[in-house]
Amino acid sequence: MVLVVGVMMVMNVGSAHDYAEALSKSILFFEGQRSGKLPPTQRMTWRKDSALHDGSDIGVDLVGGYYDAGDNVKFNFPMAFSTTMLAWSVLEYSKAMGPEADHAREAIRWATDYFLKATSRPGVVFAQVGEPYKDHNCWERPEDMDTPRTAYSVSRQLPGSEVSAEIAAALASSSLVFRQVDPAYAKTLLDRAKSVFEFANTYRGSYNTSLGRIVCPFYCNFGGYEDELIWGAAWLFQATKTSYYWDYVVQNVRGSSSSYAANFAEFGWDSKNAGINVLFSKGGPYSSLFLPNADRFVCTILPESPTKSVKYSPGSNLQHATALSYLLIVYAKYLNHENRTVQCDNVVARPQRLIQFAKSQVDYILGSNPLGMSYMVGYGNKFPQKIHHRGSTLPSIKKHPKKLGCQDGKPYFDSKSPNPNVLTGAIVGGPDIKDQYSDSRLDFTQSEPTTYINAPFVGVLAYFKSHHKA
Repeated sequence: MVLVVGVMMVMNVGSAHDYAEALSKSILFFEGQRSGKLPPTQRMTWRKDSALHDGSDIGVDLVGGYYDAGDNVKFNFPMAFSTTMLAWSVLEYSKAMGPEADHAREAIRWATDYFLKATSRPGVVFAQVGEPYKDHNCWERPEDMDTPRTAYSVSRQLPGSEVSAEIAAALASSSLVFRQVDPAYAKTLLDRAKSVFEFANTYRGSYNTSLGRIVCPFYCNFGGYEDELIWGAAWLFQATKTSYYWDYVVQNVRGSSSSYAANFAEFGWDSKNAGINVLFSKGGPYSSLFLPNADRFVCTILPESPTKSVKYSPGSNLQHATALSYLLIVYAKYLNHENRTVQCDNVVARPQRLIQFAKSQVDYILGSNPLGMSYMVGYGNKFPQKIHHRGSTLPSIKKHPKKLGCQDGKPYFDSKSPNPNVLTGAIVGGPDIKDQYSDSRLDFTQSEPTTYINAPFVGVLAYFKSHHKA
């Protein structure tokens, strides 16, 4: 059954948006999520070094990477998806990004440097750093955290195909990003992607079983690992053009389970199905395997489609809006290239219609909504002030040099005052289905930002930056 997501019905409220500003800020957000030793070029200066000993207890350097959201845990499954989406965005729209393309590559490299460390031991892939329950019980700055920084891994005996294959996808797609600007680094990424994918495919199993309550319910894989294996092979084919990976994709799509086929309209950190179909819809001898489901994906979303299966509501969780909007603009690009349209029964959807619909989602997020509120922190005159984010909520090291322990942050969490540190570019979870937003740290479903909300939005904003009249 197709996942039903809320896609916003957009009001024509407010003026035209500055997509260039929003793009710049959406990339800057990732600097606020950095873990590890920060570089001299760090622009979000209220953040400082953190988690400098990750992995030291087991003799592996696991310093670096990103905190996924408002906590201080490094969840590698959604981090890898965010990295893949940043890479795909750069591959499609680097020219449109202009000078921001360099910052986007920096954001990607911050993740890939870490993933090279997380896959440095043969037969082992590190899936997470940080004990999630104890971390979530504390409200403290990443610079201060004293909760266990346990490193959790998958192995031949305890497999985790979904997290391993997604890391392979991130490394392979990123190798394409660096192929021209740093060929040696690109080769390192691609070589590692191949070996990590081989590990994921050979030792099959879900990290739900291997790691249990450490990853569930936080980032439980509900859709199975089959789509991640195909997704990883898909990006390895893009990077290598070798028949092995193409044959793998074709054979596994043809022989895929009913759940894979049924989830054709899903896309996000847990499900890659719609992304696979769009990625391979550009033509080729087996495009007929992917085009029908790519078209069906579009028909499930467009409000005028007789076969739409998406529920429409005034508000929605924005991770669906950003991820699906990205696929729409990319598919519109491919449709234009092939001079095709999408047929939804008796309704014909032209590429421009896909772009128009994606733009309505973007404008809603940036403030064209009944509340007149931007859901991107630091963009526009009215945006969330009390986001669910430890580093943003607590005073910076410069303002409060003394350590803040596990429970010392509670008064700041309970405060009615705006967060002292602006996490510029962060897109929060968003309004409820009635278009209301409480701006409360307590309501993390609405007020918590994540890397995987922002990552696909980078590509969407790059497109509209260069297509103002779309």
